[in-house]
Amino acid sequence: MFNYFCSVIVVTGALGFIGSALLGELSNLGYGSLVAVDDFSREEKWKNLETKDVERVERSEFLEWMNTHASRIQFIFHIGARTKTNEFNWETLESLNIDYTKSIWKCCAEFSIPLIYASSAATYGDGTNGFDDSPLTLNHLKPLNPYGKSKHIVDQWVLEQEKTPPFWAGFKFFNVFGPNEYHKGRMASVVFHAFHQISESGGMKLFKSYRDDYADGEQKRDFIYIKDVISVMLHFMHHRQHPGIYNLGTGSAHTFLDLANGVFKALDKNPNIEFIEMPEDIRGNYQYFTEASMERIRQSGYEKEFWNFHDAIADYVKNYLLPNIYM
Repeated sequence: MFNYFCSVIVVTGALGFIGSALLGELSNLGYGSLVAVDDFSREEKWKNLETKDVERVERSEFLEWMNTHASRIQFIFHIGARTKTNEFNWETLESLNIDYTKSIWKCCAEFSIPLIYASSAATYGDGTNGFDDSPLTLNHLKPLNPYGKSKHIVDQWVLEQEKTPPFWAGFKFFNVFGPNEYHKGRMASVVFHAFHQISESGGMKLFKSYRDDYADGEQKRDFIYIKDVISVMLHFMHHRQHPGIYNLGTGSAHTFLDLANGVFKALDKNPNIEFIEMPEDIRGNYQYFTEASMERIRQSGYEKEFWNFHDAIADYVKNYLLPNIYM
């Protein structure tokens, strides 16, 4: 049962991919007093919390709850956001991604609550200005879509604040994949989609390239396994040193062809890949290359090696995706 007198760790976006995986690991590590914040009307996502003993707070009620229960809160992971890269309703993004995050920050600063919040590699746009997470380069970035812009605005804003939480960090998540992303639909990782396409049809479809300098399937992304994402965030929660905004990728980009071949290998199947047209609503704002600069995270004291790309794909496919097919 939940102990209402203990100090708590709060995770927003608790029904989502990263938030639910983080809650699961916190629970596994023995952090028993956990608060899950989300829009709990989304029944299709309840599976992500069904085995977790947590206190639940509605997203719409959390800011009031936070002010009332601030003395109980030992740490907040603000992972929740509207994450669709094809979301073009600016009022929604401004409300959920910008104003909501600012309110949480202000409360953490007022009540001395340490905070980690989710930014995004979408802030880098087409990569013309590189993928350096130094504060000196921040204002030169030009996101390609409203979602990236909303995250970028928050990053700029937090660096301007004189009053801050006692510790804080923002993480620019690159292409995260792993368990608990089943509900994301079109926005789920390519590994997830590759597994299901190959399992159902024996083949995999990848987007064609619309740039002369990239062959079909040679678009490259910095893919990072969810287990590494959680490991980094927990490191910063434990040590609470070196506040700032950090990249959270691996520092090594891989092509979509490499990814697809990894999934075929994990399934013991021969590659069978078809290239298809990219949807028009993302074609003009598509990132062809991302690769995180990881120097600052290493300098902060995080020394653990990241999962090997193909080992991570095999672990996800064999230990999570395949078993779920037969459940």
